[in-house]
Amino acid sequence: MSSSSFNTPDQGLRVDLECVKNNTDHHTHEITEERLIIRRGQALSLKISAENIQQNHITITAETGPGASEAKGTLRSFSTESSTNPAQVCSRSESSVSLTLVFPSDAPVGRYSVCVKHRSSSCVNTLTLLFNPWCKDDSVYLPSEAERQEYIMSEQGVVYKGVDEYITSMSWDYAQFEEDIVDICLKLLDLNPKCLKEPQEDYSARCNPVYISRVVSAMINSDDDRGVLMGQWGDSYTGGVPPSRWSSSVEILRRWMKYDCSPVKYGQCWVFAAVMCTVMRCLGIPCRVVTNFQSAHDTDRNLVVDEYFSDYGVRPKQSLDSVWNFHVWVEAWMRRPDLTQDTHTLYDGWQVLDPTPQEKSSGTYCCGPAPVKAILEGHTEVKYDVPFVFAEVNADRVTWLLMADRSRKKIMSDSRSVGQNISTKAVGSSSRLDITDLYKHREGSAQERAVYTEAVNRLTDLQISESPPVSVQMKLSLDVAPLNGADVPLKLLMKGSRAQCVCVCISAQVMRYTGAPAAAVWNHSTDVQLQDIEEKALPFTLPFSAYGHRMLENNCIKVSAIAREKNNPNDMFLTEKNIILHTPNLSLTVSGSPLLDSVMSAVVQFENPLPSVLQNCSISLTGSGLLKNTEKSSTVQLGPGQRITLQVSFTPYRLGLKKLMANFNSATFRDIQASAEVSVRPA
Repeated sequence: MSSSSFNTPDQGLRVDLECVKNNTDHHTHEITEERLIIRRGQALSLKISAENIQQNHITITAETGPGASEAKGTLRSFSTESSTNPAQVCSRSESSVSLTLVFPSDAPVGRYSVCVKHRSSSCVNTLTLLFNPWCKDDSVYLPSEAERQEYIMSEQGVVYKGVDEYITSMSWDYAQFEEDIVDICLKLLDLNPKCLKEPQEDYSARCNPVYISRVVSAMINSDDDRGVLMGQWGDSYTGGVPPSRWSSSVEILRRWMKYDCSPVKYGQCWVFAAVMCTVMRCLGIPCRVVTNFQSAHDTDRNLVVDEYFSDYGVRPKQSLDSVWNFHVWVEAWMRRPDLTQDTHTLYDGWQVLDPTPQEKSSGTYCCGPAPVKAILEGHTEVKYDVPFVFAEVNADRVTWLLMADRSRKKIMSDSRSVGQNISTKAVGSSSRLDITDLYKHREGSAQERAVYTEAVNRLTDLQISESPPVSVQMKLSLDVAPLNGADVPLKLLMKGSRAQCVCVCISAQVMRYTGAPAAAVWNHSTDVQLQDIEEKALPFTLPFSAYGHRMLENNCIKVSAIAREKNNPNDMFLTEKNIILHTPNLSLTVSGSPLLDSVMSAVVQFENPLPSVLQNCSISLTGSGLLKNTEKSSTVQLGPGQRITLQVSFTPYRLGLKKLMANFNSATFRDIQASAEVSVRPA
């Protein structure tokens, strides 16, 4: 029997769920047309057949969760005779009645058991109910159709990484419409600790996207529950997959489901965020992935990040506070009726949610939803977690120098560098959209400082830090793009306000993207004589032999320069620069007619640009709607100038704009990526 109908042969009652029509009307046909998946606040149609059917004797009962009740909103009855919950008759004949009914726009989402009764006959089946951004009465309503297509319907996206001066991008396969993903998302909701403790209350609360988003934020990480991903920011990824290898949510979610909901190893911030985006879009909540460059992690809620250096230029200890090269979270679109009645509409719209386990929120590793509008205006008392997110985009940085006698000296206060180039994928294209002005006013403006002061005053009575005077200006610069596998030429530009001799200590550390040092790899000291207002350039080279073996699982190189005036050793000055190394190109070409169920081919190729042999080289290729499974090459070694090629034939199985994503890995270069869009048309 087809899953689109019920049948009770002894009584002759049949119900056609009209899955193709309903799922198409409800924008869920990309998931399946074999079972009913609908959105709340929108009519669905049913056709009920029986001998001598009487339209006045039809009732439909839908319930979700244990102990379903009307009081909790988890039990709902529809009747052809009801005026409050009508099942409206559209047409009838002697043997059938066609009905429409609507689940309220505030009904709990999830899997429902539906019982249709006609006189003494009944039949039962299931449907899945999702949020509805097309419905004006739904609290996730998104007015723009172009934005609905991007933030609900698009299965591919772009995640931004790197540093603020060199932003890199990677394609990500969200794959929220793969048929099994909706079941995995519902399993994730069922395993959350709130559901395990009080299932009736949890199922009732699933009407609220604020509640759902906090649950999903907590369940993407596994720090205090049976969540999807285990984080790892160290040097070893034994027993799992390095975070940089992932490029698709579907493989992660399927692996979690396959192995009894044990956490998948391993994730870092962009992986947590991308997987959460998949879950949110699947459930029907508009969602986008956002990257903040120079992202502060403020552990003590004072909106200040303290950083420490030694007098020879390296970071001698791990501060509890830090500034990450980049940090990735998601935004979800929803109304905020949970906030005060007079102001809640002010905070409607995009909300920050962060599934990366950094700090606890109400005792759980989750973050948000924090209204972006509250962050912009410094309203740090608004829930949830606005102070933490405000600090990520607008904290002040105070830099301290640790002396040999363990005393410390404040050498810099910086109110401008945190929160740069906040980025997300643009609607309808693969270009980068800068949304910094949604989070903060222009750096250095009177309005930005006023908002910062307001944010501090709402949290604490601490004084805002001022910078000490500067008599030596320094800047590190690159004349050419730094290439992985080659020496890196740099230049230190110095300018004094008077004639003076300074001792300069330059050091390089390989850094994790979280701002934590992985290893010191190079240092150099020299004396420099500065003349009054004269600029002096000090060239130097960072050799590949010093940094190469340390870069495999690390994000960048931080070069720091500390200058100390020889006649006044207490006067010290600091500058630093993050260097992201450029990697070789990976070639991906696609041929064939992009027609549904027609054979196409893809060729991925990489050429070794180094004068040395590359070990453990391999290529993989993924793409939802195009490839059912990940295709992988064999692992080989490549001599100088040699190539590795992966050729794949594939048959598109879903219509619309899809994306192939290729990935190259070796013992020297990790996660070099290429992508190609394929717009699949009907045959």
